[in-house]
Amino acid sequence: MKQFYYLSLIFIFCTACHNDIVPKPKGYLRLEYPEANYIKTDVNEVPFSFEANKLVNKITSKNLKSTTQSYAINVEYSELKGTIYLTYKSIDNNRDNLMAFLKDAQNFTQKHTSKADEIKEKEYINKLNNVYGMFYEVGGNAASQSQFYLTDSTQHFLTGSLYFYAKPNYDSIFPAAKYLEKDIKHIMETVRWK
Repeated sequence: MKQFYYLSLIFIFCTACHNDIVPKPKGYLRLEYPEANYIKTDVNEVPFSFEANKLVNKITSKNLKSTTQSYAINVEYSELKGTIYLTYKSIDNNRDNLMAFLKDAQNFTQKHTSKADEIKEKEYINKLNNVYGMFYEVGGNAASQSQFYLTDSTQHFLTGSLYFYAKPNYDSIFPAAKYLEKDIKHIMETVRWK
């Protein structure tokens, strides 16, 4: 009888505290960025203005030597380790220039299709300020997660793209890419031709 009592006790202890083994859930890095505050940016000699986030560390511009008036503007976010590269080109009322610039901008985005999971495009129209264009959101491990172009169809053409100072890993840069995507859209909305 004593043996039965001990065996019953051992059986109860072994089965009473049975827990299912559950794998540890995946952890995700939580990055929080400050709420965006924008200020008007008027870069010297560049024929347009826009609003930039106060988180921007430095905005540099360089006059590109070419047959048309053109500039390279870098909007640098050192805290996020990324830069929005803007390129401005003058159309000079030449329809052939406009068509060539549009084709280059669209081809540049399509070059990312080999690494991208998807490319979403959204048309941008601001008739009041004569600004028209396209925004591209690139998903996956592409080199640039956001790109755009803007034009007034007669004088001005502006392209922009976002790059990070790291090997593209969409999961790792996703929070920063989404934060800067909002800044890019704000730049598009606040571009004013001079």
